[in-house]
Amino acid sequence: MIEAVLIGAGERGMVSYASYALKKPHELKFVAVAEPNEERRQRFAKLHGIAPERQFASWEALLEQPRLSRAALICTQDADHYRPTMLAIERGYDILLEKPMSPDPAESLMMAAAAEQAGCVLTVCHTMRYSPYYYRVKQLVDSGVVGRIVNIHWMENVGYWHQAHSFVRGNWRNSRESSPMILAKTCHDLDMLQWLVGTECEQVSSFGSLTHFREDQAPAGSTARCTDGCAVESTCAYSAIKWYYNTSDHWPQSVVSADNSLEARWEAISRGPYGRCVYRCDNDVVDHQVATMRFAGDVTVAFTMTAFSVENTRSFTIMGTEGELRGRDKSNEIEIYRFDGTRQTHRPAEVDGGHAGADTMIMQDFVQQLERGDKVGRSSGRVSAQNHLIAFAAERSRLTGETVDLRRFEASLLEAGAL
Repeated sequence: MIEAVLIGAGERGMVSYASYALKKPHELKFVAVAEPNEERRQRFAKLHGIAPERQFASWEALLEQPRLSRAALICTQDADHYRPTMLAIERGYDILLEKPMSPDPAESLMMAAAAEQAGCVLTVCHTMRYSPYYYRVKQLVDSGVVGRIVNIHWMENVGYWHQAHSFVRGNWRNSRESSPMILAKTCHDLDMLQWLVGTECEQVSSFGSLTHFREDQAPAGSTARCTDGCAVESTCAYSAIKWYYNTSDHWPQSVVSADNSLEARWEAISRGPYGRCVYRCDNDVVDHQVATMRFAGDVTVAFTMTAFSVENTRSFTIMGTEGELRGRDKSNEIEIYRFDGTRQTHRPAEVDGGHAGADTMIMQDFVQQLERGDKVGRSSGRVSAQNHLIAFAAERSRLTGETVDLRRFEASLLEAGAL
């Protein structure tokens, strides 16, 4: 059995990942927690039977102790990954780190290098690699069923409601406090594209902006909060009262208030971030962005991220020299159309757990990785840092209007003394 500590008992840490220990107590046990929010900290400690002396209000307090377990799950906010990860590496922990590694490309590369030098595991939560659906896509592509990949069209349909919750009102709304959208949300997609193509990304260009979720787009009669007597609240698709004033214990409602009562929910949307008008928040991340990429081997990719979709799903077409592979993860179907006229449909086995079973599978894989002594794994720090560079390069292109050469971009980090 692997013992672990949790740093950051938010939705991802407590619910998505650590819940695996409650389902598989013979495989994983949490022995300590660090979380500044007392209510969440105590809730996690109660669920996992953690003694009071192993409950810490900060990651600093936990990591100043002698090493408490073999593994550490670091699930803090984006900008708070680097320091606890570097100290956990110094303490000798094997680490599962929530994505993205850092909003700073140099920090991402330094974390990967530090883990390698120390001989520690650093696995990054690129959960899509562990999804039964996308793992099957990878197997099919590698089998050559559509021949050699020539072109990919990939869409990240964020969903209007998901954009409003996470990237307008929520923790990832402001790039100065978290990360740019291309990193915070779509580093999964860029990681997947690199994984599927299997060659190095050489050049990136990108365009995008924050077009809709801003004050000059606010409808007449709207107010700073949905609870302030807004004249259009009853017809607004983003009404916080509609979305959060209920007793649902599922995400996204579950993060608005730890107390699920209607009274607590009303208090939360009356005073907290999730009750703000979506047109009057301090958000600055884009609500739509496109990126074009050229990979070694003359593979071209057209990627689109949009908030303006009904469903929260990914859809894609992988075009090869012998056929097309089409997917839409919401349907759990993979369709293959070959140029010889044959057609195949694949429906991967489904697994319980968030992100279509991917949250369960990454935890299972991480435990097994530690048990077999594998220092690299499926989504190592080194691989993830390199794939993060695509996101950083795309954001630079969006801001400057220039096409970014990935090798020159990484070399510029080295020349600046980042590594």
